[in-house]
Amino acid sequence: MEENLWKIQEYGTTWKDKGLYHVTITIPDRQRILGNLIIPNDDLQQAIIKSTPLGRAILDCQRAVQEHYPEIQILHYRLMPDHLHAVWFVKRSMNIGIMSAIRGYWQGIKKIGRAYSYLSSVLPNTIRKNTKEIVPPSIDQQQIHEFAKMLQTQLDDAAYSQLSPIFTEMPFVRAMSRRSQLPTTIRYIDMNPQRLATKRLKPGYLYVQRNIEIAGRLYNAVGNMNLLHAESMIPVHVRRTMVEAAEHGKMDDLRNYMNSCVLAARNGAVMVSPFISPREREVLSVLLREKHPIIYLTSDTIGEYYKPSDSLFEACAAGRVLLLNPISEYQPAEDKRPNGSRRITRTTCVALNALAEEVCG
Repeated sequence: MEENLWKIQEYGTTWKDKGLYHVTITIPDRQRILGNLIIPNDDLQQAIIKSTPLGRAILDCQRAVQEHYPEIQILHYRLMPDHLHAVWFVKRSMNIGIMSAIRGYWQGIKKIGRAYSYLSSVLPNTIRKNTKEIVPPSIDQQQIHEFAKMLQTQLDDAAYSQLSPIFTEMPFVRAMSRRSQLPTTIRYIDMNPQRLATKRLKPGYLYVQRNIEIAGRLYNAVGNMNLLHAESMIPVHVRRTMVEAAEHGKMDDLRNYMNSCVLAARNGAVMVSPFISPREREVLSVLLREKHPIIYLTSDTIGEYYKPSDSLFEACAAGRVLLLNPISEYQPAEDKRPNGSRRITRTTCVALNALAEEVCG
């Protein structure tokens, strides 16, 4: 059944109750037909997305959700060239549930997509004289809405279904279980144009590099590969014995070790670690703040469209970070919590720390 195919990240959420949801609509083949990136004066901070008629049409569909379902408020959104991020707020319990509302929204934008496909096929392209560049037909936002209403009455079901809906991938829906997630999610959404502009203007360190061999093991990587040739590489691994001693008031070993990591970085060493434990992440925070080079072992799969997190993105673009993800038989195993979210296991932690030592060696 279709319900089983929905990309719901968290299992067991009460989808009819009041709550916050991060909804993402994506064009699977990554056509940039929803908006165009504009970077005034090549200033990353000013990067914006100018929506296309198709982009504006799906935003109209999203606004209509609030008209059909008064329990829902579109709290925040950001249109990108090939996808749309939004935060939906369910203000009170719903009889039908949030997923029924999202399913209706998705069916609506599929009709919009089919109308766009039809108009694109019947309206001729033009060719710019100077560059001989093919220019897609000029399709008006209102035209898209009108044709979406007309198409099913003008075409039989077989002909209608042959039109590409464009939006063939169902929405990804993530329930935000804590209110503290809201500002983080909004910041992530708002940073999307700047991230895209950074990849456009500074592409060197942000593209995925595959099957990188290090000490006989294979990795996917994002970042500055030259960090692997540093004269000095030192692992960051806060041992459990140090933490346990600190919990009993004996802070010297832990404090001295953490300070030694920062001092080594200040002296030119590249620090290497998965930065898993809270104390290791404290060291990471200092290294990033002081702009030292880092090799970061991650269990996150580095796929085709991978982007470093906010805390690492700027440093990665500047060439100060290399992210490594072990692949093939070297991929650490991960576990799932009962609610479906990911949990990094102790086995994975041990494996990543061992790989950090190996990279340094």
